[in-house]
Amino acid sequence: MAKKPKSSSSRTLKNQRRPPASFAQVIRSANKRAHEQANRRGGRREKKFVWSLVGAIEHDDGVETAELLRRIVRWSFALLLLPFCWVTTWTFLTLFSKATVYQDFWRTPEFWYFATGALVMVGWFWSGLLQSFFLYVYVLGHELTHAVFVLLYRGKVTDFHVSADGGYITTNKTNLVIALSPYFVPFWAVVSAAIYAGIRYFGGVSQEWDRLLYGLMGVTWTFHMIWTLWMIPRDQPDLKENGTFLSLVIIYLANLLVLAGLLCLAGHSPLHSIREFGLEWLRFAATWGDALIRGLNSMITRLREAVLL
Repeated sequence: MAKKPKSSSSRTLKNQRRPPASFAQVIRSANKRAHEQANRRGGRREKKFVWSLVGAIEHDDGVETAELLRRIVRWSFALLLLPFCWVTTWTFLTLFSKATVYQDFWRTPEFWYFATGALVMVGWFWSGLLQSFFLYVYVLGHELTHAVFVLLYRGKVTDFHVSADGGYITTNKTNLVIALSPYFVPFWAVVSAAIYAGIRYFGGVSQEWDRLLYGLMGVTWTFHMIWTLWMIPRDQPDLKENGTFLSLVIIYLANLLVLAGLLCLAGHSPLHSIREFGLEWLRFAATWGDALIRGLNSMITRLREAVLL
């Protein structure tokens, strides 16, 4: 599910010293591992959600037809989700911009602690410092997210491997959510929030320390987004399993909903509650739906007039 690790014969011995790799070398190495892993994935899972039908009829003349039908279904579903993406984006940006302009949200400590954490992570990423360590941490969170969702779907994880060279899990169950979960679940942000909640509840920490949580959320959520955006263009098999276009649409929509949920939970937030966000979403959906219907009716009327002429 992540990149395939190199064989033991190709690894550098522990008692040898290697010069630190440049950031470009790390990128090229990650690309190579992704291609190698794409060729190996079939043997790493005992069951596949998308390719099970192909395996059953791979020697049949209907393979191309079945694949074409799957692509049509995936593209149709992705196109159906695009209006939801548009309305969700419009709702989020409208509420956030109103709060920023009229409620001075950008002046609150919550915003600045989160923004500071985000800027620190962005600067650290582009500096190239400890890139191998960050790659290991990302792969670890990636595979742990896969494993958690496998268990939630009552599957079994029979093998788990993570290293600086990449990682994978072996499982008897996979589906769309399991395959894409690491791309929209900020694993380390969830872990940080859970640890802080435990410390706050059992340790009697005052509310003043909540600002530290916002800083941690800025660091961990930005870490998730940066490395996700960095990994997506690098031939990720997780995306190909259910169609790259459909996967990208779902990842975008899911990440936007996660961000909206985080803002709903924050104090002095531009999004006061999930219920308010949902009601505003329905209002904008009705507005855009009405505009779409009016536009279609106007187009049909003009076509009729052109035909009659």
